[in-house]
Amino acid sequence: MLKVYGIKNCDTMKKTFRLLEENDVAYEFIDYKKNPPSEELINGFLDSIALEKVVNKRGTTFRKLSEEEKVHLEDAKTAVPLLASHSSMIKRPLIVYPSGMISVGLDPEVILQSK
Repeated sequence: MLKVYGIKNCDTMKKTFRLLEENDVAYEFIDYKKNPPSEELINGFLDSIALEKVVNKRGTTFRKLSEEEKVHLEDAKTAVPLLASHSSMIKRPLIVYPSGMISVGLDPEVILQSK
């Protein structure tokens, strides 16, 4: 079963849920607002996917950061604590597949390969 990480009210997440449900793909949803990601979880993501693919630089949370905080997002050691405390800066959806593969963002072709 897929593990889908994100924020329930995000428009991209709503599109993702619709895609999964319309294609009968079973998934477990983990809402960052109810279950904030731990540093260990984020480090696990970064074992499989590059930091720059995980950080959402287009959102409001990123834009509100100071320049110093933005610099911290360039290195995993300093980025992980910041992402753990500001989980809305993690691109959505972040999907972990049964194979261990991870994808970030709404890419229907990649997501439906798991079916």
